[in-house]
Amino acid sequence: MAIQVSTEILEGSVLALLTKEDYYGYAITREIKKVFPISESTMYPILRRLKKEDWLSTYDEAYEGRNRRYYKITDQGLERLEEIRSNWQELKAATDAILEGKNEE
Repeated sequence: MAIQVSTEILEGSVLALLTKEDYYGYAITREIKKVFPISESTMYPILRRLKKEDWLSTYDEAYEGRNRRYYKITDQGLERLEEIRSNWQELKAATDAILEGKNEE
């Protein structure tokens, strides 16, 4: 994909993914990479920001002798996801109108 993905779309993608189940950081990156070209070095700052805003919470679970940090969407995160979805629909409609030539008077 040659188009740069906005931070808000990446945040929304992470929040949407976490509505299905909790994931640890690398698994989130792996799932998002199926759709967008993103590196772990990009994903972890996004996860930290989402946690700082209280849109995610974390907990640790032991795995093969070490801890994995899992991310869980919060109620505030669900509200933020709905806001992002609404913003996306508005942007998509406006972009479609321009690209399809429907914005002409």
